[in-house]
Amino acid sequence: MNQSKALAILKSGRNVFLTGSAGAGKTYVLNQYITYLKEHKIPVATTASTGIAATHMNGQTIHSWSGIGIKDEISYKQMSNLKEKKYFRDKMDNVKVLIVDEISMLHRNQLELVNRVLKFFKENELAFGGIQVIFSGDFFQLPPIGNQEETSRQKFAFMSDAWLEAEPVICYLTEQHRQSENDLNSILNEIRNGEVSQRSIDLLESRVEFHPDEGEQETKLFTHNADVERINKAYLEQIGSSSKFFPAMLKGNDGLLEILKRSVLAPENLELKTGAQVMFIKNNYEVGYVNGTLGRVTGFTDKGNPLVKTLDNDLIEAKVETWAIEDETGKPLASFVQIPLRLAWAITVHKSQGMTMDAAMIDLSRAFEKGQGYVALSRLRDLSGLKLRGLNQTALEVDKLAMRADFRFRELSQEWDDSLDEKDLENEFIGFIVHCGGITDKKELAKQKEKLTQKGKAEKVSTYQLTKKLVEEKLTIDQMAERRGLGKGTILSHLIHIAEIDKEIDLDIYRPSEVIFEKVKAAAQKQAKEEKTSLAKIYAELKNEVSFDEIKQSMIFLVN
Repeated sequence: MNQSKALAILKSGRNVFLTGSAGAGKTYVLNQYITYLKEHKIPVATTASTGIAATHMNGQTIHSWSGIGIKDEISYKQMSNLKEKKYFRDKMDNVKVLIVDEISMLHRNQLELVNRVLKFFKENELAFGGIQVIFSGDFFQLPPIGNQEETSRQKFAFMSDAWLEAEPVICYLTEQHRQSENDLNSILNEIRNGEVSQRSIDLLESRVEFHPDEGEQETKLFTHNADVERINKAYLEQIGSSSKFFPAMLKGNDGLLEILKRSVLAPENLELKTGAQVMFIKNNYEVGYVNGTLGRVTGFTDKGNPLVKTLDNDLIEAKVETWAIEDETGKPLASFVQIPLRLAWAITVHKSQGMTMDAAMIDLSRAFEKGQGYVALSRLRDLSGLKLRGLNQTALEVDKLAMRADFRFRELSQEWDDSLDEKDLENEFIGFIVHCGGITDKKELAKQKEKLTQKGKAEKVSTYQLTKKLVEEKLTIDQMAERRGLGKGTILSHLIHIAEIDKEIDLDIYRPSEVIFEKVKAAAQKQAKEEKTSLAKIYAELKNEVSFDEIKQSMIFLVN
């Protein structure tokens, strides 16, 4: 199915599973549809199965959005408690379309919980409370995390009752936008089909280089963390300049912090030097980087933040960001605050998902999970960009259930493609817009499009003003983060900036306890005598007695 037909099916209001091989344009089609919904004022929730995946769509995790958090079960009482929260109730009442990206990594039990929550809030026993649901992903990517004894049948979302209830139209995109019809594309298709030819094996083996670590022109992908750390450490040590260290600020439940540490790309203790090859590992469109943006550290600001020159020659100051696991009210249960960078001479295959690379050195000699080879190879555009350190049989295998399901998905997609005419689908567009309470008047549409255009242009300069308006509404820091869809650390940075430029505004409700404030004040004054104040150095000075967020809260009242 081509992208145009898939987009038309989405606009008709049908539930959809949007799939296809890596590089087929799934994210492009979703973004086109999201823009269309916003232009017609139709409330859409953009979510993904993991925090890493969510950054690609500028959304949030389905766990956070739906209120299921990390639960394996959700009771009637827990859902009733959620319903008492006005912001959560309003969100659920308003939503008309739910997008779940990277559905392959969402456990079937979690999809069941999302279905249950939406039925409860919508008071509607139709699948997902009767709203349009769109699943997007590729089940040949790495599978959901589950118990070791669980089979694929017990983990994959398409095996859930919720999936069957939704009856999604299968839109299997067949165009290729990352790889053209070349040898790499043929190899990937053979891996998907479970029939890798000797010719493909020969082609891959022709890319093997036995000592590829010497050059640093391309990012290196490994299946094991130990190899990644070894390569990055070796290259960092070759740089003669002194290191700067950035310890993460960790706060919250120990068990949840362990989950965060495993899922967050940022290291717990980041070591950088001028000249280090790095990668941004979060989206921040306002500043100008996305997850996967590569560059080099060119130096450090007076405040100690790294300055990164990207491959596009943009100079970006990397400031701390917050990753968090939240409860159903949006309150952080565990948070991880760190500079959103990691050394990028090497990364793991798992953490490369969603990236596109012109060149990479890949080591598949110790692949231990089916799908790792497919994920790694599909990051590239063609074989010319590949240096292969080695591969084993597991690297060429994919999950058998995923393979059988994919074959059936292709069949069903073809049936839908044959039975639905694009022109006939267009006749359903208006009906779905009206059903969702959207706008159809041409003049209103033109105004909304212009408004969205102007909003996009203004976001970079007005972000502090938007936060300031919420301050004037007396919202808490957590409420502001929820309303704006930003991290708590970002909101605190806004408040520091607001305090610097507006001496009249009342920020007293955000003041930390006097004990914490005095500790931060003393550390800041001590540091100011020697050099310019650095939050990271204040944090180090206080030796974990005060959290990074509490330091920021104190700085709101220490800026001049």
